[in-house]
Amino acid sequence: MTTGSVHSWDIATAVDGPGTRFVLFLSGCPLRCLYCHNPDTWHMRDGHRMTADEVTAEMEHYRRFIEVAGGGMTISGGEPLLQPGFTSAVFRSAKELGLHTALDTSGFLGARASDALLADTDLVLLDIKSWDPATYRRVTRGEVTPTLEFARRLSDLGKPMWVRFVLVPGYTDALDNVEGIARFVSGLDAVERVEVLPFHKLGAPKYAALGLPFPLADVPTPDQDLVDRVREQFASHGLAAL
Repeated sequence: MTTGSVHSWDIATAVDGPGTRFVLFLSGCPLRCLYCHNPDTWHMRDGHRMTADEVTAEMEHYRRFIEVAGGGMTISGGEPLLQPGFTSAVFRSAKELGLHTALDTSGFLGARASDALLADTDLVLLDIKSWDPATYRRVTRGEVTPTLEFARRLSDLGKPMWVRFVLVPGYTDALDNVEGIARFVSGLDAVERVEVLPFHKLGAPKYAALGLPFPLADVPTPDQDLVDRVREQFASHGLAAL
């Protein structure tokens, strides 16, 4: 029986894929993004064990409501591809229930996504956190290359994608950094939209509760002029930028 480490689940609208969705948050993430707003999902040991059947039973409670609302189910985290077998099993069950599926991932562990998992994935919410390798490393402690390779694989499969980019003043907002992502993404197939997500500090209380310093406490949130500039950069490459 397939089990996984689950942080929580929720019913959400508009931010985790189309329509009203059952969103499953898994525990465990290999990256340490400076702006992460869910530090409580970093470690698998902090989650609680659930079987894929138990998750399916929870989804079934909301199946009709989700269908009427034109939604589906999303697996987020943490990082779902840290638990690829469990993610695949849950998606298989969701598809058997007739639900639209979305995978919210950094792509850093994209090589772990099996062909079967991706076959059961209707949409990928792909976080491309930076283009410049040094900036990516500074922001996440990881490497950008695996994400780019995963994006190309999804493109070759014709898998629908919503690309997400977190805009952090002084970190990810450099013209060349944004331009690099825009050029790359414009060359991919099946990218339906690019979401420019302004950095926020809503997760700061979680850091305080865990006794951790919030790394970007002194960084301002981006003003509207900066957000507009970045969205225009993406739009100039023919991308639907939100």
